[in-house]
Amino acid sequence: MTLLIITQKVDVNDDNLGFFHRWIEKFAEKLDEVYVVCLWRGKYELPENVHVFSMGKEKGIPKLGQLFLLQKHLLKILPDVDGIFVHMCPIYAIASYSLVKIFRKKMILWFLHKHVGWKLRLSEKLVDGMLTASEESCRLKNKRKIKIVGHGIDVERFKPAASVSKNNEFIIFSAGRIAPSKDLKTLVEAADILIKEGRIPNLKVKIAGNPITKPERVYLDKIKELIRKREVSGNFEFLGGVPNYKMPEYYQKADIFVNLSHTGSIDKVVLEAMACDTPVLTCNEAFKVILDKRYIFNKKDPQDLAEKIIGLRQGKKEDASLREVIVRNYNLDDLIKKILAEFKNG
Repeated sequence: MTLLIITQKVDVNDDNLGFFHRWIEKFAEKLDEVYVVCLWRGKYELPENVHVFSMGKEKGIPKLGQLFLLQKHLLKILPDVDGIFVHMCPIYAIASYSLVKIFRKKMILWFLHKHVGWKLRLSEKLVDGMLTASEESCRLKNKRKIKIVGHGIDVERFKPAASVSKNNEFIIFSAGRIAPSKDLKTLVEAADILIKEGRIPNLKVKIAGNPITKPERVYLDKIKELIRKREVSGNFEFLGGVPNYKMPEYYQKADIFVNLSHTGSIDKVVLEAMACDTPVLTCNEAFKVILDKRYIFNKKDPQDLAEKIIGLRQGKKEDASLREVIVRNYNLDDLIKKILAEFKNG
């Protein structure tokens, strides 16, 4: 079987989309040939049966030129493939539809985001199927074409370390795009409680991620100012963007991973931490079906978060491994099989 993948970026060093490099590797293991058309082509190391083509954004090609290159690549590739997998961007499904229809190929869109705009609504009418990770991950009212297949975590890469070299620090780790919806203010205030009350000696909070938009950069400045006002600057470290392949070592060295997202959908970074068997705390209600109440804290409640951190630090681990939950239900190999099965069905 041969597949065409259309995606935003192929770059193993990208801190946001670098994870998809591993997806392509996994597709390549199960397919004869994989063709990838991306908006931006960066650094990659992929098997010989993967062929990567760019729409040229990394070269500064304008949008009209990008559209032209997409059509050029499609004309060359479509006769030789069995299907088209569009990753995350409905506009690529829309732009590809005419040629896909002419060559009578099956096109499936993968989409995870709470936003429902005209591009998503239109693409839903054009594609043969839509895949998403959970009920909350794609909020189109018309669910006819949507199939829930879960997340895919690379459990070969995200796993507990054989041994971890640590000093006497107690490390709280958090990761994700820096934005108001991630509510870092609550984490700062919870850490301040723990530090001022002396409840956790040598507390260190490490935060991975970057702001993207101007409002998000303003938000980050406000968070840093709050940290200075609370006089806990020495306890916080902002790591900036961290490529996906480097993330396991941060999860492995952390004593607790904290996720403060208010999106209402399952956040992949929590699953990655669980795959490393790192204790997690989240206020995201989507995780109530996966985790028991010890791992859930109240939204925008720094006191509750502080108490839950103390509870996990002092408590004995009596339940099944958090990693086992991921291996059993959110394994990347299983997800790739589910995606490919959609092209073979019907």
